[in-house]
Amino acid sequence: MTTEQDAIYQEVTSLLINLFELSPQDITPEARLYEDLDLDSIDAVDMVVNLQKKTGIKIKPETFKSVRTVQDVVDAVEQLLREA
Repeated sequence: MTTEQDAIYQEVTSLLINLFELSPQDITPEARLYEDLDLDSIDAVDMVVNLQKKTGIKIKPETFKSVRTVQDVVDAVEQLLREA
């Protein structure tokens, strides 16, 4: 992971812990949002809303349709920041 990815990963991890009361040891780059972390579609929307607040970037829902793992979230946010 690059330094930027590390920073995004830390932010996403912090968000997951604070929003959904997940245990830090459960959150890994490979952790699947729905199967491993027990998030549902409403949780995913909450996460996107909070990421928008943190980054100041409007996130289109289709950007997150293919997101399945924590690393996918990091990659998607990194891509959005690069395009901004």
